Amino acid sequence: MADVSAARTKAVFEFKSATLPLIAVILKTSNLDVLAEALDAQLADSPDFFEQEPVVIDLSQLPEHDEEGEATAQLDFAALRSLLARHQTQPIAVRGGNAAQNAAAREAGLSVAAMPAAPAPRAPAPPAEAPAATQAPQIVREVPVPANGTLLIDKPLRSGQQVYARGGDVVVTAVVSFGAEVIADGNVHVYAPLRGKAIAGARGNTEARIFSTCMEAQLVAIAGIYRTNEVPLPDAVLGKSAQVRLDGKKLVIDAIP
Repeated sequence: MADVSAARTKAVFEFKSATLPLIAVILKTSNLDVLAEALDAQLADSPDFFEQEPVVIDLSQLPEHDEEGEATAQLDFAALRSLLARHQTQPIAVRGGNAAQNAAAREAGLSVAAMPAAPAPRAPAPPAEAPAATQAPQIVREVPVPANGTLLIDKPLRSGQQVYARGGDVVVTAVVSFGAEVIADGNVHVYAPLRGKAIAGARGNTEARIFSTCMEAQLVAIAGIYRTNEVPLPDAVLGKSAQVRLDGKKLVIDAIP
């Protein structure tokens, strides 16, 4: 009888590891009213950007104290789940929290994930006069791709949105707005205006390149070597088809005929 039960169990299901594309929402405030306002503004032009995709709530950048030195309020995770669900996401887990935050997240039906954060691009510090958007959430779409594979993004990337193609190339067929970031361990292809930041070779691949049919980038970087729009692009490539490559430790931007 036991053998029959075991056979039925094997036929009914099996466990396999799976690699899923995940979005990480990196919180920088515990004030849900401020967060709701920032999300509404950031996603107003692309309300269906996420299409019910799973979301990990990253708590690693939440400040422990406010500007007056007072301890910040505990997050209401049930309300936070509802807020994120309003924007077509499915919150499933938290990461980077402390023991109290993790316990509160579990009570709200969220899992606690021990997941690494997306690598931060090596970018220069913002100018002193630029206002710091300390309250805005950072939305990171981190998608693992097969070795030598390609991730396709066919929707606009708005300011504050970041796509990271971990382990391969990324192709974007819509505008990358100022303040948005597109990152790949391999090459970055943007067949539309590139106005935000493009980082290729994020894990040190010096052979990686950046391509765009309309080069207007706020920042381009390959293997940690970058150039910002503080140094204006030459007329031969500005707003035109161009590629970015490394020549030794120097970034070279060439027009594509």
